[in-house]
Amino acid sequence: MKSFGEIIKDARETKGLYLRQVAAELDIDQAIISKFEHGDRKPSKEQVILFAEFFKLDKEDLLIAWLSDKVVYDLKDEILADKALKVAEQKIQYKKKIN
Repeated sequence: MKSFGEIIKDARETKGLYLRQVAAELDIDQAIISKFEHGDRKPSKEQVILFAEFFKLDKEDLLIAWLSDKVVYDLKDEILADKALKVAEQKIQYKKKIN
């Protein structure tokens, strides 16, 4: 299971691109992209979609990696994380039913 940052770094390196080239194409600062790749900063949903389109990656897969990174970041040090995730999953299913 790769993180968002690992996925975009692999895509960039596979295409033989430098950070500055990606930064110029996406109009995102090179240092910020580096922080995304290293997991030191989290992109917005819109930025995730830009990366998916630029690298021709599956948008859904990249969004799932991004969302899961957010969850892991918030819960990684919590003892009750597993139980909380199970309850959250039930709540999501319930909310989907009533909408």
